[in-house]
Amino acid sequence: MIALGLGLALVGAVLIDGGYALQHASASRLPRLTLRRPLHSLLLLLRSGRWSLGFFGGLVGWALYVAALKLAPLSLVQAVSATGVAVLALGLGRLTRSELVGIGAALVGLALLGLSLGSHVSGSSGSAVAVTVWVAASLLFAGLVAAFRRSGAALGAAAGVLYAAGDVATKAAVGGGPRLGFVPVLLACHGLAFVFLQLSFQRGSRLATAGLAVLCTNALPIVAGMALFDETPPPGAQGVARLVAFALVVVGAVALSRPVPAPGAAPRAEAAPSAGR
Repeated sequence: MIALGLGLALVGAVLIDGGYALQHASASRLPRLTLRRPLHSLLLLLRSGRWSLGFFGGLVGWALYVAALKLAPLSLVQAVSATGVAVLALGLGRLTRSELVGIGAALVGLALLGLSLGSHVSGSSGSAVAVTVWVAASLLFAGLVAAFRRSGAALGAAAGVLYAAGDVATKAAVGGGPRLGFVPVLLACHGLAFVFLQLSFQRGSRLATAGLAVLCTNALPIVAGMALFDETPPPGAQGVARLVAFALVVVGAVALSRPVPAPGAAPRAEAAPSAGR
């Protein structure tokens, strides 16, 4: 069942990150989006066929991600999802050394993760109080980042922190029963993350915005899985392989999210135009 869950997570990651790429390509070329005119901004996005395709494809990916959480631990699902960041590099032309390193690290991490699946400690449903504290701290951090830093990377990071908080709440909610009270929380976190991410798309390149968001979205729940849901790694060599896999997928996401424009070079086609936002 764990292998099936991780397979769903991988397909979901491709759909989500592919959706981010389409959304960035569209949003970065639209007139300025603003929170002062939310309906107008939303209509601008929805009128773009490419953006809509990316958005609804991402929704399908998220549904697969939720299904994966029913079958596999949060930390493992996120480690697999992190490899989807390689999708963000597609169509960008010649890749830099850091981008190639990032893709390579993510793929090696996925291979090592596969070697670690022979043993697993299932973990727990987590403490509702601990999950609440995690989400509250994430909301506070994202709010501070958004208030004092308005760059594309900062807003992308804030979006990633909020998406991660939503994923933690999702893992708590799939337990059913009283835990379904986390459903409004996860929807609120994802809604705010969506706003921050769309704003970031008009301030930075695809990898510096969506790439950084994916980094935070994947890395933080891996920590939460072990800290909140008792998802301890298996013993021996399998445990070492899993820890190295976690580290590699995070390294891969970091490398892919690094700014890449060379001094004096024109920005890539996916970067926001000067008239945007």
